Amino acid sequence: MLAPGGTIGILGGGQLGRMLALAAAELGYRCHIFAPEDDPPAAAVSAAHTRADYGDAAAMTAFAAAVDVITLEWENVDCAAVRHLAGLKPVHPGAHSLEVAQDRMAEKQFVEWLGGRTAPWAQVDSRAGLDAAIAQLGLPAILKTRRFGYDGKGQARILAAGDADAAWEAIGGQPAILEAMVDFAHEYSVILCRAADGTMVDWPVPVNVHKGGILATSSLPAPALVRRQAAEAAALARTVAEKLGHVGVLTCEFFACRDGLRFNEMAPRVHNSGHWTIEGSHTSQFENHVRAVVGLPLRPTGLVAPRVTMTNLIGDDVADWPRLLADPDAHVHLYGKGEARPGRKMGHVTRLG
Repeated sequence: MLAPGGTIGILGGGQLGRMLALAAAELGYRCHIFAPEDDPPAAAVSAAHTRADYGDAAAMTAFAAAVDVITLEWENVDCAAVRHLAGLKPVHPGAHSLEVAQDRMAEKQFVEWLGGRTAPWAQVDSRAGLDAAIAQLGLPAILKTRRFGYDGKGQARILAAGDADAAWEAIGGQPAILEAMVDFAHEYSVILCRAADGTMVDWPVPVNVHKGGILATSSLPAPALVRRQAAEAAALARTVAEKLGHVGVLTCEFFACRDGLRFNEMAPRVHNSGHWTIEGSHTSQFENHVRAVVGLPLRPTGLVAPRVTMTNLIGDDVADWPRLLADPDAHVHLYGKGEARPGRKMGHVTRLG
């Protein structure tokens, strides 16, 4: 157990790292951010910032020497770098969680091995392979790069055979999977936290609405169909965490279909669909993640209000900050980013009641 006053190293400097650092500070810990950006949002609220590339072994070694334990705020850190760090200081979560989550094909195979059901999919390694996958699965379908895809990036919809060339070009001809579109009523996520001793807690399940591939809102309570599936989804997510030996927050996203749930994807970290937990739960995802990383007991995760809604401020939405900050019912979180580009998450607002 790391005593208050210790330093937590965080790989990544975005808004997730920022909210982790704020939660850590409330528990008495300092945070040291490792990120390649000059002025990342997390650095503004942390004790130290190392600006270096994730492949810089010397910088990583010096970073490890300056901290007591290491975590991450995004999953696309080189696994070799994580293994290097793990030889120097405890790293939670470990490389195994990243290896599975970084590759969409490996992720689906892993969940299917555990008995979970995904959307029908096929491996695509070439343009000819895309035609074969289309013949196997039919259309419409979504072509997704196996690696480095989030917030709708690295994806292209194929509604008719004539769209295949453009879709292959849109993803840069990278190794991919073709995923059949499933008929679903809702998207939802199971957010859990696992401690090193195997103790786990999970939060009430939010239903998520996306626009343009980017999360727009997460709200609770979820509709009845989702609530009926929540226990089964949580059980699968717990099995995933257990088999990975995961420590910290793990998020699994699901489709609620009329014929049962389908696993969509996982993120081995705190997640946008869990931002509502800061005000809406007895313990936020960020606090419990910090607790798991430093070895403190996990705390309860129940709702503190009958209804909770989190809305992302994307791009120019943030220009509405004067009205939002004047609204007594709005819990506003601004991430300290500069330019409000289209599709860029600039903050979020949570409302209770």
